Amino acid sequence: MSAATVGRCECGILDTNVMIVLASTPAEHLPRVSLITTITLAELSVGPLVAESGLARGTRQGNLQLAEASFEPLPFDAAAARAFGRVSASLRRAGRKAHSRTYDAMIAAIAIAQGLPLYTCNSGDFECIEGLDVVAVPLPRASATP
Repeated sequence: MSAATVGRCECGILDTNVMIVLASTPAEHLPRVSLITTITLAELSVGPLVAESGLARGTRQGNLQLAEASFEPLPFDAAAARAFGRVSASLRRAGRKAHSRTYDAMIAAIAIAQGLPLYTCNSGDFECIEGLDVVAVPLPRASATP
């Protein structure tokens, strides 16, 4: 993993956690052109189905609908599959279990395959992944993520 990038990049991939707080994240913490992956779309699709309250279900459904309406997600394609091998190997060398962070590893693989930085609120999830440019996005102060 490279050091967190300072400033805004032209294009970047938003991690799922950034999508959840996107509406309350200042633009200066995001790339000028934001992209998401099919893995993020899959993660967001689970949210409304496992919500324990109507309020949480509605919020999560809104996040999913925003993602579906606003983005054409980058696929987990053959290049990402090859990068996934490198990501998994990096995690193993660092003593981390790749299978426990499979979605994160797949998102990282897509970012590496596309040559794009990954914007995330959880930089620690991506520690030790060689060749991944991670941009730390601060959590908004008043974010409530049901």
